[in-house]
Amino acid sequence: MDFSAVIVAAGSGQRAGPGRAKQWRTLAGKPVVRWSVEAMLAASARQVVVVVPADDRDIAAAAFAGLAGWELADGGATRDQSVLSGLSALRADADHPVLVHDAARPFLEPKHILTLLTALRDADGALPALPVADTIKRADSDFRVIATVDRTALWRAQTPQAFRLGPLSAAYLSWPSDQAPTDDAAVMERAGGRIVLTPGDTRLIKLTYPEDFAMAELMAAGARVTRIGQGFDAHRFGPGDSLWLCGVEIAHTQALIGHSDADAGLHALTDALLGAIGEGDIGDHFPPTDRQWLGAPSSLFLKHAADLIAGRGGRIVNVDVTLICERPKIKPHRDAMRARLAGLLGLSLDRVSVKATTTETMGFTGREEGLAAQAIAAVDLPT
Repeated sequence: MDFSAVIVAAGSGQRAGPGRAKQWRTLAGKPVVRWSVEAMLAASARQVVVVVPADDRDIAAAAFAGLAGWELADGGATRDQSVLSGLSALRADADHPVLVHDAARPFLEPKHILTLLTALRDADGALPALPVADTIKRADSDFRVIATVDRTALWRAQTPQAFRLGPLSAAYLSWPSDQAPTDDAAVMERAGGRIVLTPGDTRLIKLTYPEDFAMAELMAAGARVTRIGQGFDAHRFGPGDSLWLCGVEIAHTQALIGHSDADAGLHALTDALLGAIGEGDIGDHFPPTDRQWLGAPSSLFLKHAADLIAGRGGRIVNVDVTLICERPKIKPHRDAMRARLAGLLGLSLDRVSVKATTTETMGFTGREEGLAAQAIAAVDLPT
């Protein structure tokens, strides 16, 4: 499928309630607009231009972290100005197919795109639409019904909508400045274009009101999977008067020896997170042969793993760390460890567990030659 895409994400989303603009809110762990960008890229779009408020470029860069093949254009005061800005950023000839899509419709799939591009071969524009199923009433300003509208020929327009770049750009340039088109097809209609409808999809809902987000979360649940990762680490004791465990410094008669701060708890948990997303282990990302990590706080490693998960649109569900040692005693420090892990990972305290056990004086931990840690993490990811 040879096409390009303009994703309009320049609105303020005031009807969605207080908080961030709806395109930047999270849906199943990732920003709403990222869903559409991923769908266009998955369909092999030649160019994906996301139109955002000029002041939101940094927010957009964070929202699309880890993705390649997108670029930004500055939005205008109105939707038609924003669309024209996106069209102007496309590098293609006049006959090149372009899809214009609302960022607030996150459940776009490649099959929708293919259907539109196929329909565009014999038309000037194509859009998915659903027949109006409900009875339509016309009311006056006092909410009194004055007529029942014949719904036979009424359709609910959705996006993306497909056109050819040259004609659509020309149609927008000729659109009256004192009018606001409700969709892109209306612009092409006014220019005399022939528009056809393709089968719409109830999943292509537009997130407009607060309750829409609750419904979308339920819909997104079927498009995600929970993965489990586990990690293990051990460090020997050496000279020193304190050691680090789960991000907390503990006074002790010995220190843990390692290339970094030797925090076995954080190392095991980092490996568990990396394992859940199939990203190898901590040594792959922070080689012990690299002197820049000499004495480094292991919180850097943990945050790196968490950032990789977020970059894939994932979220950490819960983590569980078990520390294996005779000494130091863990219980006096357990609450501080849980709080530290919760802060590093952005989790509520009830999603973080830290436990301790001994080997009943058996083995290297029993002989107090060192200590060990094991961890398990559950991660929720898009399928």
